[in-house]
Amino acid sequence: MSDADRRAAVSRETSETTIDVTLSIDGDGDAVVDTGIGFFDHMLEAFAKHGLFDLTVQCDGDLHIDDHHTVEDVAIVLGEAFTEALGDKRGIVRYADRKVPLDEAVASVVVDVSGRPFFEFSGEFSQPSVGEFTSHMAEHFAMSLAMNAGLTLHAGVEGDNAHHEVEALFKALARSLDDATRVDPRRSDTPSTKGKL
Repeated sequence: MSDADRRAAVSRETSETTIDVTLSIDGDGDAVVDTGIGFFDHMLEAFAKHGLFDLTVQCDGDLHIDDHHTVEDVAIVLGEAFTEALGDKRGIVRYADRKVPLDEAVASVVVDVSGRPFFEFSGEFSQPSVGEFTSHMAEHFAMSLAMNAGLTLHAGVEGDNAHHEVEALFKALARSLDDATRVDPRRSDTPSTKGKL
């Protein structure tokens, strides 16, 4: 499988958002992001940097209402991009888990690139918002990503500072997805006894 095979470009337009995403799983961590929400842009840039994904996100959303549709829909499109870029998932590691600290906060993510979407979350965010980003939308982002990328995803946070908790979560998502989507040089088939994920 060549690096060029693990790329995707996905667009989505609704009455709430217009989104264009490009993703290269085997990238350098380069990101160009504009969602209109400064802290969310920062989180997506951190996600790309720590996952070594090349990522572009352009989103024009209904921010005059709130941040919900923008965050949710970007996660939907990003999940679809992962699904497209991974194709039949031949040769991938499939499972991964990471714990990432940021000062007092710790986030944990366990992922199975299974094709069977499931999401479980534990913990709470210590403040209701970080800038213009509603803290609980970090959990919703992870859920929407899991549902649309076909991930079994268990995640959690603990800490005292929502900025740190959210950032640790995005970094843990990035590191675990980087690990799980890597190609195992020992494997030429799809990592499932069913023969398909």
